[in-house]
This record gives sequence, C-alpha cells and structure tokens, in this order.
Amino acid sequence: MSFNLIPKTEIEKSKLNEQIIRETAEQVIKDFGTFGMEISFPEDLNFAYDELFEQLKMIIFDLLQKNPSKLSALLYQIDVEEKKMRDNTPEIFSEHEWITDLILEREFLKVLTRHYFRSHKK
Repeated sequence: MSFNLIPKTEIEKSKLNEQIIRETAEQVIKDFGTFGMEISFPEDLNFAYDELFEQLKMIIFDLLQKNPSKLSALLYQIDVEEKKMRDNTPEIFSEHEWITDLILEREFLKVLTRHYFRSHKK
C-alpha cells in the first residue's frame, strides 16, 4: 500500500509508541474475533509484534490448509491490498508468514490513519 499521508519517519517512530502498539493489537483482536478466532493480548508490549505474529501465522497456516474462503473473507475485512497478495512472496517468508506480515502492516496503518485524522481535526 502506498501511504503518503504520513511521513515515513513518523511511521517508524510510531512503531515504538506504546499507545499505537496497544491499539494495533486491539484492532487485530477485534478483526479476528469477528471471524470467531481468539487472539491473546500480548503481555509485553516490547514484544507485541513478535507475539501477535506467532499467534497469527499459525491461524493463517491453518486457514490456508483448511478454509481458504474464510481466509479470503478475513483479508477482505482487514482490507489487505490485493496487489500485495498477488505479488510474489519474498524468499525470506513462507506464504503464511507473508500473509501474516501483510495483515499486521495493514492493521498498524489503520491505527496510524485514525491517529493522524484525530490529531489533524480542525
């Protein structure tokens, strides 16, 4: 997703912001919960991405194997960009890890967008 609204430096700084991290985890939990999938809130926000990644990649792996239509509906709900899905999976990731990374990136950008518009209201 091209994201020109927020400068890249602000995006990088936001990855260290506890409030953004917490809200991103909450967004993931909410979106997966809509499909009946339970995600645990990370205990240590310093490792939130890694904890969420590990939880999600197992769910995504299972959905790829057993219920691809549910995975498609989930990706649509989260609004993962189709073009990125069609791009080749980078060699450093398996397919389920790549999809998990795209999901976490999208959820993070949703939270940043909300913060951006809240802070720029006039």
